Amino acid sequence: MSSAAEQETVAVGDGRTAAVVEGARRGAPALPVPVWPGAPTPLGARFRVGPDGVAGTNFALWAGGAEAVELCLFDEEGRETRARLSELTHEIWHGFVPGVLPGQRYGYRVHGRWDPWTGARWNPAKLLLDPYARAVDGDYAASGLAPELYGHVRDWPEQQVADTVRDDRDSAPFVPKGVVVHDDDDWSDDRRPKTPWADSVIYELHVRGFTKRHPGIPEELRGTYAGLAHPAAIEHLVKLGVTAVELLPVHQFAHEDHLLRRGLRNYWGYNSIGYFAPHAAYAASGTTGQQVGEFKRMVRALHAAGIEVVLDVVYNHTAEAGEFGPTLSLKGIDNRGYYRLQPDARRYADYTGCGNTLHVVQPHVLRLITDSLRYWVTEMGVDGFRFDLAAALARSMHDVDMLSPFLAVIAQDPVLRRVKLIAEPWDVGSGGYQVGAFPPLWTEWNDRYRGAVRDFWRGALPDVRDLGYRLSGSSDLYAWGGRRPYASVNFVTAHDGFTLRDLVSYEYKHNDANGEGNRDGTDDNRSWNCGAEGDTDDERVLALRRRQLRNLMTTLLLSTGVPMLVAGDELGRTQRGNNNAYCQDDETSWLDWGLLEDPGWKALHELTSRLIALRHRHPVLRRRAFFSGRAHSADGLRDLAWFTARGSEMTEGDWYAPAATLGMYLSGRDIPGRDGRGAPILDESFLAVLHAGERPVDFVLPGPPWAEAYELVVDTSREDQAEPPGTVHRAGTRLTVPGRAVLLLKVG
Repeated sequence: MSSAAEQETVAVGDGRTAAVVEGARRGAPALPVPVWPGAPTPLGARFRVGPDGVAGTNFALWAGGAEAVELCLFDEEGRETRARLSELTHEIWHGFVPGVLPGQRYGYRVHGRWDPWTGARWNPAKLLLDPYARAVDGDYAASGLAPELYGHVRDWPEQQVADTVRDDRDSAPFVPKGVVVHDDDDWSDDRRPKTPWADSVIYELHVRGFTKRHPGIPEELRGTYAGLAHPAAIEHLVKLGVTAVELLPVHQFAHEDHLLRRGLRNYWGYNSIGYFAPHAAYAASGTTGQQVGEFKRMVRALHAAGIEVVLDVVYNHTAEAGEFGPTLSLKGIDNRGYYRLQPDARRYADYTGCGNTLHVVQPHVLRLITDSLRYWVTEMGVDGFRFDLAAALARSMHDVDMLSPFLAVIAQDPVLRRVKLIAEPWDVGSGGYQVGAFPPLWTEWNDRYRGAVRDFWRGALPDVRDLGYRLSGSSDLYAWGGRRPYASVNFVTAHDGFTLRDLVSYEYKHNDANGEGNRDGTDDNRSWNCGAEGDTDDERVLALRRRQLRNLMTTLLLSTGVPMLVAGDELGRTQRGNNNAYCQDDETSWLDWGLLEDPGWKALHELTSRLIALRHRHPVLRRRAFFSGRAHSADGLRDLAWFTARGSEMTEGDWYAPAATLGMYLSGRDIPGRDGRGAPILDESFLAVLHAGERPVDFVLPGPPWAEAYELVVDTSREDQAEPPGTVHRAGTRLTVPGRAVLLLKVG
């Protein structure tokens, strides 16, 4: 037989093939690997018992325009063995390799034309990560992405055309490898909480940042899935009362070259490269492939505590960036098949601001995404997804289309239509802002809520019209197509932007630590520093900031819709004014649990927990239908009424007049729907008074039919949050509302 560098030998007598590695010219050992035909489905690497009871792994890769595909297997020393997949069915290259067991590390080399001018970027010198890999072993070089990771020659003298010159250096030593995983978990003992949308309270957290400094978690588990599953972490979530954790991206992701070269890392993780694999760096176990089991155990532990798991997912783009980005997976498998390209096919259509956009209209791309989603639900146990830049997924050819293939497939999928689906309803392309436009199955991040509440408490709203809509469920945005108030995910802060404490401590971003000259991050913060920028010893300023935090948190948790908190906001976490800490994997982003030792921050935590508990107890605070504003009883009592400080109902003119005070009456006597036994839903009624003015105001408590008396439940002007129990105010009383405060009163 000739050397493997010269030929490939195929034995076909019994229907099985034996492929001899022909990559010896690149340093791979010339060892024969038996490859049987296998099956084109399911995609990815699936361990199974094959014909004649032989155990092995079936490999299947969609690579539409490729000329050949090599499967590359790696031993514990990193030595590579290559085998051709000679079977091609419906553009899927496949083969069954007997003897390949769970834990095997692998990748692909895909052959085809190199012609970037037409979008063809095949380069077999680049080892590619399987898009369906269920676990990943390894990471990219810490000092910066190695030049070998690029399909083109990065240092070509003519930089403007560098991406058109092919780089033939082997990337294998610098590339993480896929890992064969055996899915043998039995979820029969798991009980999903299945919390109704209207009852949900979402808590956005980062697996690493939430656990990294927690004193109750063993040091070896901090920053990991196992750390989040630890009783000390779960205890905080249970005491707080949240019903779901929304995890910042946990799909395998890569760090951008420009960050690595500055000694930074992508902390948030919005740079996915593996849509089936839990990010390996968040696993406490150092054993190859064990992050899958560790993630599942975390989900089980959270479910046992009654907490759902929602994943923040990034299917709009990948870590391969634009034409000058690295070749890590899809770009080398079929660049034209996976990405949206411009008419000049050398360039990428970029609706994400990250260099590329997945071409979701393509059936195989849509299949990749929906296969991934179903996998995380059925085999990893998660309860829902928040889709980053969801408008990019809803684009048909160019425009955002609410009848797009992606939304249509989700709507009819028997698995996905049953889980929680949250859209970030915008992207950076033309016409990308789509708040309120997603179909009825979806819930949306409502940034209109964020803007109105921030503006009200900093004194920047011209009137209270917009605030009224936001407090009562944003019916102007969502009352169509059978949608409910829980279509609105209400939030004041998110991972992107100021923390709640920074929102009342800084008027300007302070992002110098990111190394981008403070140019990154938004300038539209709608914040107010209460009289001093950043740290101060002025106790009056500090007291006002704490009060404003209580105002913002109370407003959020009393609003109709689904509230979302950001981990640490209930503790007074600060990022020192950094409103774009995506690359700060340090104390800037990690929760400081020592804040609970400070009486002021402990009081904020207690207030937050108390408000969430109040919300859980009272269905009038978490309505399943929009308010009508009409009287449904003979006494003229309506389900929702608005009052001025004079104690009179708001007139049309009042809504347009400048105002810093708003009274909101929520009737518990007129809640639509019935409970599980068919009985009417009855609750107590409440009056919330929001006053953003600097000076106190006298608010006249409305009399009959609204109430005879009121009991004070929450007063955000006070550190201890309440008057002595039993304090009752008669209707008609002129109640003094302190400057910048929320009063919540229960109707007697």
